[in-house]
Amino acid sequence: MKTPLFRTTLIAAAAAVLSTAAFAQNTGKLKVGLMLPYTGTFASLGNAIENGFKLYLTEQGGKLAGREVEFVKVDDESDPSKATDNVNKLVKRDNVDVLIGTVHSGVAMAMAKVAKESGTILIVPNAGADAVTGAMCAPNIFRSSFSNWQPGYAMGEVMAKKGIKKVATITWKYAAGDETVRGFKEAFEKGGGTVVKELNLPFPNVEFQALLTDIAATKPDAVFTFFAGGGAVKFVKDYAAAGLKKTIPLYGSGFLTDGTLDAQGADADGLFTALHYADSMEVPKDKTFRLAYAKAYKLQPDVYAVQGYDAAQILGIGLKAVNGDVSKKAEFAKAVEAAKIESPRGTFSLSKAHNPVQDIYLRQVTGKENKLVGVASKALTDPARGCKM
Repeated sequence: MKTPLFRTTLIAAAAAVLSTAAFAQNTGKLKVGLMLPYTGTFASLGNAIENGFKLYLTEQGGKLAGREVEFVKVDDESDPSKATDNVNKLVKRDNVDVLIGTVHSGVAMAMAKVAKESGTILIVPNAGADAVTGAMCAPNIFRSSFSNWQPGYAMGEVMAKKGIKKVATITWKYAAGDETVRGFKEAFEKGGGTVVKELNLPFPNVEFQALLTDIAATKPDAVFTFFAGGGAVKFVKDYAAAGLKKTIPLYGSGFLTDGTLDAQGADADGLFTALHYADSMEVPKDKTFRLAYAKAYKLQPDVYAVQGYDAAQILGIGLKAVNGDVSKKAEFAKAVEAAKIESPRGTFSLSKAHNPVQDIYLRQVTGKENKLVGVASKALTDPARGCKM
């Protein structure tokens, strides 16, 4: 017969084992799954996001909440058909603690679905798919970038205030393009403008000639566009080569000219875009960030690097609040929701749906810079339609 003293000793020993296991879990390496594009149209964007994330980690001495970080990398190839398998491998095979990704909105939707089902913390460092912080919102899903609606809506306000009346839109036919144009149209029509033609082509097709001919025949007052990466380079150059830049002003979401100016050259000069980041900002954090990034990578940072940096900041804030224990999802979320994040873009917070509440800036291309012109929309909050969190 076991004595009370024996039972007490046994219970204490079991508690000690559990406590030791919990301590080991909280102080062991944090496995971070980086699911980003490392090849194809968006390869440079994926690299910039990773660079920004790692820069913040370096600033913290290589640890977040006392935990060293181990990276597991997957090239998502910007291919939605491979996305579910890729993210499931990270979660189920590699047992990552946190997911960071991605650029392509279609891939991000698959990541959000798996994250929501598995409870894995997901921080989206670019893809603006509205549903991620809309109908797919969840306590464990966060975004360090923007919703597609935000830069589109802000530029719609700008162009309506300029007195522009008739606009044609052109983009890739996928979530980022559709939702950016939808946000633009909502604000532009609210301001009294009319979208006279909506043109698109499949992602990542860059055969623009027939659509440029259509724009020339339609003769709108201006064109609003969303393209990014290699597609943005070719569109800007083709638009200028067709002679349209001289006769029909081109406006865009900021991704049209972010990270692309070297390749676009003089064809981008003078273009107006709207985004949550700009060059030549009078933000102290931005100055130190740009210096550190240039020193580390021998490159100038762009918005993608900023979003990667801020994804790491969000992860750091949440982990600090839970002493590195990623299982404490509610406490993690509460800390991030309460935070004022000091970003190179300026201070921002997260909405209840976990999307940045942030200034959207009007920028104009001058040389090889997206120079700040002013604030297009102050502290713009995504409507988070369909979010029930």
